[in-house]
Amino acid sequence: MGHIDINDISYFLPDGRPLLSGVNLRVGDGAKVALVGPNGAGKTTLMRIVADDLAPHSGRVNRSGGLGVMRQFVGRIDDDRTIRDLLTDLAPPAVREAGIELAAAELAMMTAEDEPTQMRYAQAIADWSDARGYEAENDWDHVTDEVLSIPFERAQWREVRTLSGGEQKRLVLTSLLRGPEEVLLLDEPDNYLDVPTKRWLETQLAATAKTVLFISHDRELLSRTATQVASLEPNPSGGSIWVHSGGFATYGAARDDRMSRLEEMRRRWDEEHAKLKDLVNALKNKSAFNDGLASRYQAAQSRLRRFEDAGPPEVVVREQNVRVRLTGGRTAKRAVVAGALELTGLMEPFDAEVWFGDRVAVLGSNGSGKSHFMRLLAAGGSNPDPADSDHAPVPGGAPVHGGPVAHTGTVTLGSRVRPGWFAQNHTHPEFDGKTLLDILHRGEGARDGMSREPASKALDRYELAGQAEQRFETLSGGQQARFQILLLELGGATLLLLDEPTDNLDLHSAEALEAGLAQFEGTVVAVTHDRWFARGFDRFLVFGSDGRVQLTDEPVWDVERVRRER
Repeated sequence: MGHIDINDISYFLPDGRPLLSGVNLRVGDGAKVALVGPNGAGKTTLMRIVADDLAPHSGRVNRSGGLGVMRQFVGRIDDDRTIRDLLTDLAPPAVREAGIELAAAELAMMTAEDEPTQMRYAQAIADWSDARGYEAENDWDHVTDEVLSIPFERAQWREVRTLSGGEQKRLVLTSLLRGPEEVLLLDEPDNYLDVPTKRWLETQLAATAKTVLFISHDRELLSRTATQVASLEPNPSGGSIWVHSGGFATYGAARDDRMSRLEEMRRRWDEEHAKLKDLVNALKNKSAFNDGLASRYQAAQSRLRRFEDAGPPEVVVREQNVRVRLTGGRTAKRAVVAGALELTGLMEPFDAEVWFGDRVAVLGSNGSGKSHFMRLLAAGGSNPDPADSDHAPVPGGAPVHGGPVAHTGTVTLGSRVRPGWFAQNHTHPEFDGKTLLDILHRGEGARDGMSREPASKALDRYELAGQAEQRFETLSGGQQARFQILLLELGGATLLLLDEPTDNLDLHSAEALEAGLAQFEGTVVAVTHDRWFARGFDRFLVFGSDGRVQLTDEPVWDVERVRRER
């Protein structure tokens, strides 16, 4: 068994602003502690400090048991690493070091066959054996067979980027949960997972004896797995942690009660402070004419000084107040019409109609074709007219790239239906190097440029005023997601195409998005594996593992993974 002790951790941003201040947290043996908090509060930074990826400016972290880490980028790996490289990086230090040297020695053997190179290779093989590398390969065989349905011998040289985001996540999670490390750090382990896999993860977390500290914004997963909730709460002097000893089901009410108590304590402190100051001022004036009051005046000063030195009670955290104002507009009654639409190699032909004002959630396992369907809609349908501004995608949404979506049949958009696309793998190279104010000031297409004052007010509604002068690429994933939703709002989309919109949003932002969608005058089609978020939808377009697509009035979550040659 293992544990984590985080003691008085403080960390400052490069510009000198305090991010974390005096953070304390204990994750006991076998506990499953969820780390929650607003986007940009420092959750990932704290996880990196615990993992020794980052040094704190003060404080220390104590651990027992080996440490396994899932970092935030898993699910978006796009470099030339192989599955073997990835699994080696997750292994215990001795296996990891021996594996890195073995890979380097094998590469050297491809370019030279002199005696030193051969000796190095022979030593690397011996070290790999001594580090129990072959036993690790046997474990990896079980992992790749479970996740990819192929043995490690065939899978090991495959590039990780050829896997879907969900497969990358499942591969890493399976390896860590099966591995020997007794303490796990999981940074958003549920992102990119379909619902059957999320349920698998919930079962595994509940059953494992390992100690787990994890970040998640999935309210269903939090309610089913967290034994404690650690809330990272930002303050001007740096964020601190409040721990709710119960599960997520009681977290909201407990936090509201805490906020009420802190507000009452602060109100009483302010009242007492004002009384003491009034007393000191009154005695000061009277003692100027009456020497007998000098001692009382000095005593009152001392009392006020002690009171102020003790300081006020804990500062009440200012609640996030993200205000999404998705306005939309009237369109044709039939917003989307699919006729014998077949996504080549993915789904069989299907017919579907989405009406103005519908809220349709697209469900199905990873790899079933949901994102291809959304990309087809985002491009304006199956046969878009480049000259037709009626169906032109809203500027600021995710770029429609990846080439045409192979399909037969048709899918058309109704009149005045303007798609605004939010993609789960949102990359905006056109924003790199630009601040949020720059992007809003310049405008794009139908989105007018904004002067500094209205742009600042718009950013403030999305709790991004503090990042106004920050470059887009330096924002957290959740902050980038909020900014892109703001761009869709300003661009005038009447058809919102949302691909996993809540993946990177903190709890308050997800609730604000739900409220904004409820007021939106238009049509919403959203791919989601978020069971909590899906409760706000009217109909469900289910992509089945058998290749059939059907509209239902109730969500269907038990959809098997699509079986294809991998």
